[in-house]
Amino acid sequence: MAILKTILNVLSVILTGVHFINELNTVGFVLSIMFIIGLAGIFRKSGVSPYWALVPCYRLFVLAKCADREAEGKALFFAELFYELDTLSGVFLNYDYIDQTSQILLSILSLTVFVILRIYNLRVFQGLDEVYGRKRRHIWIWLFFRGFAAISTGYSKKWQPSMKVEDLRAKSLAAISGGTVDPTDTGLSVNLEERTVSDFMHKKCLLRDIHLNIKPGHMVLLLGGSGSGKTTFLNAVNGYEKAKARVLLNGTDVYANYKKIKYDIGFVPQQNLIRGKDTVENTVNDASKMRLPLSVRKEDMIARENEVMEVFGLAQSRKSMVEKLSGGMLRRLSIAIEFVSNPSLFILDEPDSGLDGVMARELMVQLRKIADQGKIVIVITHTPDRVIDLFDDVIVLARDKDRVGRLAFYGPIDEARAFFDRQEMEKIVMAVNAKNVGGEGRADEFIEKYAKCGNAEVANG
Repeated sequence: MAILKTILNVLSVILTGVHFINELNTVGFVLSIMFIIGLAGIFRKSGVSPYWALVPCYRLFVLAKCADREAEGKALFFAELFYELDTLSGVFLNYDYIDQTSQILLSILSLTVFVILRIYNLRVFQGLDEVYGRKRRHIWIWLFFRGFAAISTGYSKKWQPSMKVEDLRAKSLAAISGGTVDPTDTGLSVNLEERTVSDFMHKKCLLRDIHLNIKPGHMVLLLGGSGSGKTTFLNAVNGYEKAKARVLLNGTDVYANYKKIKYDIGFVPQQNLIRGKDTVENTVNDASKMRLPLSVRKEDMIARENEVMEVFGLAQSRKSMVEKLSGGMLRRLSIAIEFVSNPSLFILDEPDSGLDGVMARELMVQLRKIADQGKIVIVITHTPDRVIDLFDDVIVLARDKDRVGRLAFYGPIDEARAFFDRQEMEKIVMAVNAKNVGGEGRADEFIEKYAKCGNAEVANG
């Protein structure tokens, strides 16, 4: 009898999680097994491997995906994991050695996690009933007899899911272009297949199918709504976050030669990453020491520093402390320290953030002058229409129904207006934005239109 009980304990831990370890009476054990068997049936119906039902904690996340409640599933996973570990520690540890205050705190924490588990379980069960078309009152069966509820949902032919897990991800209607651009010896060539990250045990795609060439001397506007992947795209282009892509700058592979070419790329982020307890002159000098080759003579370095401070209107403030600068001057300094190395590619993420219209315009005029020197300048700005006359081309990124950033257009400003039938850049963004954020929800339409029309001539410059 003792051997049998030991075997049942082991099976309970493996199959149902340690919080069932104290429920080894016949009814409790059978209901736990029923729940796992029921989950296997639900997973099979929903297009998921039924074997996930055998994995404690993670099976609740999979169940949440079947219920189109992935966010709740993540919370459930961690809450269940804590609850299992807490229960396991209660089995193997003697709490008599823990002081009373710690015991009370642990009890409160355990109770909180228990409540979270019940609330999020309720949300997942409600979502599952919606997907399977079951009546609202069925939720009470889930709460008190979840083994029976799982079995009936998983194996009754009457209850079938309206969508499978892959359908719940709302597959995009937009076509993949399937093409690439021919790399050139001058300018920027980008052939990006995809940029992915690992998100809770599965791959999440952030960007896909972006191919374009940008000529030297062009100032390019990067447009897209929140979440469309603008900053991710810029990080992939400058080599900071590598994608499955081939990026060439003047014929040199950025990824393969990153240490060599990174000084030929200037990148100004949204935040000003400058220490305040120093002068403008010293700040620019420190930047030149880090970004210019060691072979540059001291007098040439000083000449370059003076030139950059003149270009960005910092010469008169060279002795000023950084912390005393106005917002506009601080942005100019952030740009100056990146431009000191005279990069071929200059990328700026909202350089006019926090500036008024006049100051923002002045800053963009300076960037236009930089592009006119034969540089490539790529800019993100939330107020594009007040400076659109300074740009040559526009890149429009849009989030498709897979929630992946895609290329909806790349080309001259006038062609963009004709393509979207919109005169203002901000209205173009509204056209591709999702309806739940006040847009028209036409992203897939324009992504597919651009992919199918084969803008090879535009993309190839």
